[in-house]
Amino acid sequence: MQNDKNKVTASDVVKERNKDTKEQIYNQYVKDMTPTHNWFANLCKAFFVGGIICIIGQGFTDLYKSMGAGEEIAGGYTSLSLILLSIILTGLNIYPKLAKFAGAGTVVPITGFANSVAAPAIEFKKEGQVFGIGCKIFTIAGPVILYGIFSSWLLGLIYYILIRLGVIGG
Repeated sequence: MQNDKNKVTASDVVKERNKDTKEQIYNQYVKDMTPTHNWFANLCKAFFVGGIICIIGQGFTDLYKSMGAGEEIAGGYTSLSLILLSIILTGLNIYPKLAKFAGAGTVVPITGFANSVAAPAIEFKKEGQVFGIGCKIFTIAGPVILYGIFSSWLLGLIYYILIRLGVIGG
């Protein structure tokens, strides 16, 4: 029932009539098809790419400070620059390739979030401005925004109650 490389194929699973044998063949098929990952190599790639993104961010901050911006203004411009860079790289299909290589290293909050907003918009642009981009732009980022706002509201309410009860000083 197996091909010449001793790998189980999907057709092997479908062809088998014996229920117990079919389950064994299926389990072997899943084992053969499940990719194995080198966690240490993935960790190193994520660390390296995430570090590079942070270095680029620091470079933007230093650039804006050298142009006379204060710390807070430079930080804002840096965030905007990283968002713009992430969206451009997403549009050029470079960021997804980088994300595939580096995994979690590209989820540095601002660039990963910008990519998660831009990618569905780019993917569904052929469906039009309203039903494509407008409806799909927050497919991935929507829950992040929703739970972020809700968590902020809840923590603010708890903080307010603790101040009113005199547990902490306001």
